[in-house]
Parts: sequence; C-alpha cells; structure tokens
Amino acid sequence: MFIADFSEWTPFNICIRILAALLLGCMIGLERGVKRRGAGTKTHTIVCLGSALVMLTAQYMEIAFPGRTDMARMAAQVISGVGFLGVGTIIISGHQVKGLTTAASLWTCACIGLAVGIGFVDGGIVFCLLMLFALHVLPFIERKAYKHSRYFSLYLEIESSKTIPLLMEFFRAKQIQVDNFDVMKPKVKGQPFSIFATIIVSDVKEFGSYMDMLENMKGVLSVESM
Repeated sequence: MFIADFSEWTPFNICIRILAALLLGCMIGLERGVKRRGAGTKTHTIVCLGSALVMLTAQYMEIAFPGRTDMARMAAQVISGVGFLGVGTIIISGHQVKGLTTAASLWTCACIGLAVGIGFVDGGIVFCLLMLFALHVLPFIERKAYKHSRYFSLYLEIESSKTIPLLMEFFRAKQIQVDNFDVMKPKVKGQPFSIFATIIVSDVKEFGSYMDMLENMKGVLSVESM
C-alpha cells in the first residue's frame, strides 16, 4: 500500500473498493468511448466492477470458510477469462488489424479491478493513471518519432508474380532496403497477389515520390502505406 490500507474487511473499505472500481473503470472506458472504440464506458466499467466483485467474494469466502478456499485461483480465472472478451473487440479489416489496444485495455481494466477488489486501491489508481498516460500521451510521442523513422510498411496488390522482379529492381535502383517481403497468392485464379513489405528508405522526404512511382508501375494495381 502506498497511502492507505483498504484490505481490512469493513463496510467502509468495501464501499471504497466498489466506488474505486466504478470510477477507474469509467475513466478508462470514457477514453475508449470518446475515440469510438469497440468497448466503451459501459463495458470497461462492468469489467472493472465484475473483477472487483470476484476479489471481494474471494476474500469473503476466505473469512467465512478459512483454509478451504484459494483466493488466487479466482483472480487467475478472471485474468485468463477476460481474454475471451478482448478477442471480441479485435477486428481484421482488409489487411489491417484493429482493436488490439481496446483488448489490452479491457484486460488491464480487469487487473485494476482485481487490485481494487482486494484492497490495493491506491495501486489501482496509480496504474489507472499510468494507463491513461499510455493511451493519451504515448500516441503523440509515437507520431513524433515516426516522422523521423526511415521504416515504412506497404501493402501492394499486383496482377501476377511477374511484377515481383520489377518491384525488387525498383527498390535496388532507389537504394531502398527491403526488411520484410511477404507474398500472398490469391485463393481464386484471376485475383491479384497481395504483398506486405517493410522497407527502409535512405531519404524520408522522397517517400511520397516513391509511392507515386509504385502506383504508376506496370503490374501494380494498388499500393498503400500502413
């Protein structure tokens, strides 16, 4: 405990734990909901409250039936079980995966609920604030860092495998290093090939012109920076 100890089984401490779970889950859920993510305020609040209830129940069982229960087992079931809920927020749209951050926030929200439910309220508050920092501030820092990165991820659709040598020749001519190059063959004959590539450019300012050249290359149907 950093500031106060709410682990003792008293009506006041129980109310503090429930209220903290409600507020912390709501704070995380509001951040996700404002950004129109899959799981918003209601989902995160319920997950945090539910996990807090699990720990309250576990502590109650330990008090009511000493030596015949395992408090850690109930917490472990929440940590593993909430992963199934997180999977429902992950969406594969075309060639992009969305919802990973929301799934991670749900899992962490459950862990915060467990901490608050057992009485580690101040620890739950600290981690909630750190989580909000990660969700709000880190993307800004990440965007700043990416502006200076020479690594770029590309998704291309090409007519046939004959276009691949042309692409490699283009990369060599422009002194572009290929860090990763995955080719997905079409399941149905006549459909385009898909390519996921990670490249390293020597001059970041020229990336826009490289994209234009790739779009106009013979055999390339579409190209997109991910």
